[in-house]
Amino acid sequence: MTATGRSAAIFGCAGPVLLPEERAFFRDADPFGFILFARNVEDPAQLRRLTADLRDAVGRDAPVLIDQEGGRVQRLRAPQWRDWPPPLDTAEAAGPRAAQVLALRAAIIAAELRAVGIDANCAPVADIARPETHPFLMNRCYGRDPARVAEIARAVADAYLQGGVLPVMKHLPGHGRSVADTHLNLPTVTASAAELSASDFAPFRALADLPMAMTAHIVFSAFDTRPATQSPRMIEVIRQEIGFAGLLMTDDLNMEALAGSLAQRTAASMAAGCDIALHCKGDLAQMVEVAGACGDLTTAAQTRARAALAARRPAPEVDMAALDRQLADLIAREPHV
Repeated sequence: MTATGRSAAIFGCAGPVLLPEERAFFRDADPFGFILFARNVEDPAQLRRLTADLRDAVGRDAPVLIDQEGGRVQRLRAPQWRDWPPPLDTAEAAGPRAAQVLALRAAIIAAELRAVGIDANCAPVADIARPETHPFLMNRCYGRDPARVAEIARAVADAYLQGGVLPVMKHLPGHGRSVADTHLNLPTVTASAAELSASDFAPFRALADLPMAMTAHIVFSAFDTRPATQSPRMIEVIRQEIGFAGLLMTDDLNMEALAGSLAQRTAASMAAGCDIALHCKGDLAQMVEVAGACGDLTTAAQTRARAALAARRPAPEVDMAALDRQLADLIAREPHV
């Protein structure tokens, strides 16, 4: 067993308590890490037990991920945790202080996550909001201009790293032109390679040094007829043109933008060049299928995984009341635009 895990996978679990059969599977499969959803969350004490049990199942300090963007996409909710407005609403209200506001918000989220044993957040969202962006994504974005999105995403990512939480940038190489929900359909983007490079790819290029990122299940017809997650050409764009050298995971393999069985979806994604297969549902039979198809971490993926885990800092001492006051003060003097 290596420090980075054997199976090139991140898995969920079925509920708020790790089941014996899940523990046995995780011990044998040894996934790189885990991801949690609302079905896994009851209260802070329960969540601390679950994250400890997941790590105990693989015998190491495996990363535990969550989606805690704010707005519709946040798994930890009131009353035990803070509810946040959608990122785009916050950014647009904050005007020129958007990066400061969202960074402070990220610092608070990081402290809340580390307090329950979660050390990776699937954020920042570096996609650009456009008039045609599907509503499932629109208000999760940070802005409508590449430079502004890059500035805010950098501030958010830095705040997570400083708070001991690994940021997972999404959705490479850019989801903003999607007019469909990839949970249900496969979108095709017809913009030219030049247009994409100048706009959609730009925020990701500016944040290419981040340790982890997630793909988009979108076809970019200027490059390939396959979704980016399963396209060797698009992974080449991500690695070479955008310059992302970190650990690259798929978006959830259960999303209906992808065709075929789970084993076929997994194998195609790994063959294209993704490092990690992400399976979120927590269905044990499906996880067995994914584990059988994803294989072990490649040598290159192990190197990237070690680098990502090396960026995971110890949780700092945090004065939450002070952070709350700073955020409230900053919001109170925002020029609304």
